[in-house]
Amino acid sequence: MPWIYLAIATVFEIAFALSANASRGFTRLGYSILTLVIGAFGTFFLSLALISIDVAVGYAIWTGLGSVGIVLFGVLLFDERLDWRKLLGIGTVIVGVVGLELSGAGV
Repeated sequence: MPWIYLAIATVFEIAFALSANASRGFTRLGYSILTLVIGAFGTFFLSLALISIDVAVGYAIWTGLGSVGIVLFGVLLFDERLDWRKLLGIGTVIVGVVGLELSGAGV
């Protein structure tokens, strides 16, 4: 179950960044409130995951996969470029996440 909580927290992390972008520096009230609510839910699910998963592993996976998701959504939704440097970064994050999970440092 903790890995499911971590996956849910990661989805909220991606939604948080997208909503923060849409808030335009917290100048748009609806998106600003949504950003705060999404951030709270993401933190809640992360805290549930960290009951059983080592904080270093859980936080690294949460931020790493969140970053990958945000890059991919940036490409899909905002026509941002996906060059070889971003692909290398995504690959590095994925290798790191797999390495952390295989280390047995979690649950």
